[in-house]
Amino acid sequence: MDISPIEDLKTIPDVVQPYPGPSGGREAVIVIDNGSYNCRAGWMLTDRPALTFRNLLAKPRKDRNKKDVDAIVVPVTQIGNDIVNIEAMRLQLRTQFDRNVVTHYNVQEQIFDYIFTKMGINTRDSIPHRIMITECLFNPNYCRSLMSELLFECYEIPGLCYGVDCLLSNYSNHRVKNGLIIATGYHTTHVVPIVDGRIVVENVRRLNIGGSNMIAFLHRCLQLKYTIHLNAITLSRSEVLLHKYGEFAYDYMESLKDWASLDYYEKNVKKIQLPYNQTATAPTMSTEQKVEKKKELSRRLAEMNARRREERLAQDEELLLQLQQLEESAEDGDDIRDALAEHSLKDAGELKRMITTVNSRIDKTRIKINTPIAGNSLPPTDTDKLLQPPPNMTIGEWVEETRRKREAILEKRQARRQRKQDLAKRRTAAAQERMRIISHLARKEKGSDDFGMRDEDWDVYKQISRDEDSDNENENERLLECEIILKQYDATYEDPLLLMSGSAAELYQLHVGVERIRAPEILFQPSIIGSSEAGLPETIDFVLKLFPAAQRSSLVENIFITGGCAKIKGLKERLAREMREILPFESRFDIEIANDPLLDGWNGARKFCLTETFRQSLITRSVYEECGGEYLKEHFNSNVYFPTPKVFADELLN
Repeated sequence: MDISPIEDLKTIPDVVQPYPGPSGGREAVIVIDNGSYNCRAGWMLTDRPALTFRNLLAKPRKDRNKKDVDAIVVPVTQIGNDIVNIEAMRLQLRTQFDRNVVTHYNVQEQIFDYIFTKMGINTRDSIPHRIMITECLFNPNYCRSLMSELLFECYEIPGLCYGVDCLLSNYSNHRVKNGLIIATGYHTTHVVPIVDGRIVVENVRRLNIGGSNMIAFLHRCLQLKYTIHLNAITLSRSEVLLHKYGEFAYDYMESLKDWASLDYYEKNVKKIQLPYNQTATAPTMSTEQKVEKKKELSRRLAEMNARRREERLAQDEELLLQLQQLEESAEDGDDIRDALAEHSLKDAGELKRMITTVNSRIDKTRIKINTPIAGNSLPPTDTDKLLQPPPNMTIGEWVEETRRKREAILEKRQARRQRKQDLAKRRTAAAQERMRIISHLARKEKGSDDFGMRDEDWDVYKQISRDEDSDNENENERLLECEIILKQYDATYEDPLLLMSGSAAELYQLHVGVERIRAPEILFQPSIIGSSEAGLPETIDFVLKLFPAAQRSSLVENIFITGGCAKIKGLKERLAREMREILPFESRFDIEIANDPLLDGWNGARKFCLTETFRQSLITRSVYEECGGEYLKEHFNSNVYFPTPKVFADELLN
């Protein structure tokens, strides 16, 4: 399985272009596709827009801590491609849009300044070019009036024309007069019926699901899946993953069953490598060097164990001396009750039993000290020999038994460590059970049991549990012996220490599996993210039922998909499957995707500027002053103009 490195959104700052250029004469029209995700601007005689940038503005906040500075430093506002690292400026990002409607015209003015500056327009008081600009479907009159006021009053343009991006994309692809446009945007998705080349405004429906919802959902899914990499999984990286690996499932439920299969998962999962700092690894060692290193580690371990035994032996000998002195004092008739209390002893009988226990412990420790350690008795390198299996077992049976012994030791050690962790917590079941047993042992013959009612009892309990459940030294030696046997005879055995370097990279990998189809699926099932809206197929079915049966066939025979989400794989096939379920048996329909879903809106506006209809639909300065900023000259690529009622306009003025 190939592992792909994570990709970040990379932007290249725009340069100021020469003006007037070959396409920037006095009669040239500036074409602006003012999308809620990307803004595209250029001249009408060019094949591609001169500027394509994120419709964002980043204004760093003033540093309020620097109050003693004489000169006030104004933060530099970054716009579009000047924002090199979007994630670093995420909290300072501003946009002129509220969903897909322009509402913040102070930001829009700065965006226009950026466009005209980068296009090289250096006229003194005005922009001497007509402007063709896109607006959202059913843009409110008030918002259009503010946009017209900004362009005519602030920039003193000679003329202005509005268009709708999805209609211009349809015009760029030379579609027929009757059809159904599926406009997938960054914040919304529209189903737009076209009859005789005009939109049927009363039957248009909007779905508040778009590319931003898919990106946010994928971002959250990955963060919940990999909580340790919350900061590394950013919105920008989720956006790249969605467009590169996301796809619409042909049958979502069947795809979920496929992803539940391990074989299918291994074949189709995308492994993404996150950046990480790899620690410097030692150079590769030869077999002889590994053996020598293993011997050195065994020798050090043996030395540590011997030193620990010697320390324990010295402590036990000192304790034995003290206990023997107490015994002699008791034989002489002295009062030793206080001394017995210091050693937590009740009477002389317990003192004798304690002396016997310490003597036995001292003898065992001396035997271990005098016995050579298995790890310290490894033969030298020149006479290194393989360990041999017992006479009554084959090598395979011996290796299998050794493997079971090693696994049993590891499981026992893990259970012991888990128990130790549980006992260290006061409210766990293991600790409560231990306290119950201790209280039962400490119960007096008469009276009620009050052990555990005071905080001091917990200190006693911790003191009792301090030296228990430790790893056995013999267990470590048996584990070391098992590993040596497996290294010599088991070809499939892998040393855990040698696997650490390889596992470091795996800890920083993202496995993008079912998320590839789950994030785009919200366009068809908005309920996945908790939205109560209908999905795209239900919305299309609702719109079709608003038309007579005779018109439905002409609409479904020309279904046109445009917008940024149309770039995600599988949308056409999935929508075709949904249409077969919606339409009557053997109904004919045709689905086409725009040639360039991202640029066809701008290309359609550029082509429209070359027609006579554009000149007739142009709003000049005189028309603006006479009819007001909300006025719109309708054409086949524009919204339908509904004048604001006069009573409502008077209330706004008052």
